[in-house]
Amino acid sequence: MARRTTYAVAASGQWIDEEEGRRRLPAGEAHAWQPGRNETVCGLSLAKSQLTRFPHVPWTDAIPESGGAADRVQRLCRRCASVAGRTGTDARPPWRRENPRP
Repeated sequence: MARRTTYAVAASGQWIDEEEGRRRLPAGEAHAWQPGRNETVCGLSLAKSQLTRFPHVPWTDAIPESGGAADRVQRLCRRCASVAGRTGTDARPPWRRENPRP
């Protein structure tokens, strides 16, 4: 059985939501990130790319269709979205091999 991986958000910018008690939220381009790692799911280095970590924001909240913490997210990384999953009208079902060859 496959282990379920949870992803957080790393983004190119941030903003402070005054309505939710001064909570930091992602802005700009959002990438999926596993806490404890120094790179995004697509392979970008967090430090070299100057991405800000948001360990308290799950990846599913950064998707614009979710309405969660995605108010100022302008773009999702396509490579990260293909690995971490995406919901919405343009989402494809996850690829799965039905009958593998020996």
